Amino acid sequence: MTMPTRTLGTTGPQVSALGLGCMGMSGVYGETDRAESIATLHAALEAGVTLLDTGDFYGMGHNELLISEALRTAPAALRENALLSVKFGALRDPDGGWSGFDGRPDAVKNYAAYSLQRLGVDHIDVYRPSRLDPRVPIEETVGAIAELVEKGWVRHIGLSEVGADTIRRAAATAPIADLQIEYALVSRGPEREILPTLRELGIAVTAYGVLSRGLISGHVTAGQGFAPTDFRAHSPRFQGDNLQHNLTLVESLRKIAEQKGVSVAQIAIAWVLSRGDDIVPLVGAKTRQRLGEALGALDVTLDADDLAAVEDAVPADAVAGQRYAAEQMAMLDSER
Repeated sequence: MTMPTRTLGTTGPQVSALGLGCMGMSGVYGETDRAESIATLHAALEAGVTLLDTGDFYGMGHNELLISEALRTAPAALRENALLSVKFGALRDPDGGWSGFDGRPDAVKNYAAYSLQRLGVDHIDVYRPSRLDPRVPIEETVGAIAELVEKGWVRHIGLSEVGADTIRRAAATAPIADLQIEYALVSRGPEREILPTLRELGIAVTAYGVLSRGLISGHVTAGQGFAPTDFRAHSPRFQGDNLQHNLTLVESLRKIAEQKGVSVAQIAIAWVLSRGDDIVPLVGAKTRQRLGEALGALDVTLDADDLAAVEDAVPADAVAGQRYAAEQMAMLDSER
């Protein structure tokens, strides 16, 4: 198939209509296989996926090194098509814990230097703070990235999980290509204020969590266990009665998917694709099988009746549980 493309805002690059979120390849969602991860990255590039999303704190550098190996071993033509979106700033400890975010200008440049080395590239296509550092004005963080743009180390500036006021302040400092934020059938908060602000300013969305960490993929079952290191073992949406309730939503969605002859995951991804040409869903496939399923969403057309049925099956506020635990929710400027 020919991969459709979308543009990241009025100032950003043209990218594949689906991007590949690579975090799951570094152990956040259970066991991984390095060879399969690299094969999946190669398969994505071969299918025309150009946008690869990572963070320097995914596996404490593991994810960047994995992508570097995949790019190094891919055919040159495919390697040259890859666009790298990198998040920085999350502070972690050797036990895998989280201790805040660092958006100081000197730290920004330090993070970038290490990412460039690990990725084995001479520039990062879109560079973004992973969260707002409440101790540092966003103007200073974005200003530091703008200096990296001027020097050629970064091509475009992105944001992640920030609210409308922060978006406006950042955009007044330097051109912003996109905001990365969780957006899905069961995560529709951005529709209230953030998405209208982005559209006013000509900033795109790269939407992660489009399957809510697999919750609405159709592959999670009641009673399914998760390892302690798996994000879902601590996610409110996957706990007890919340999970039972949320899986009833999935079954309602499954009926619609079956009527159209597609999978639950495909209809959930297609719904995000339908929200506008300024939205690029990131699919978190870590195997070729899941990647193939996700790519199939590009062939799913949802007409007005389909969209009404989907949103009737999964109303905007129907999900049980927050998308993060309370401590992590408190760190999200986008939720203020």
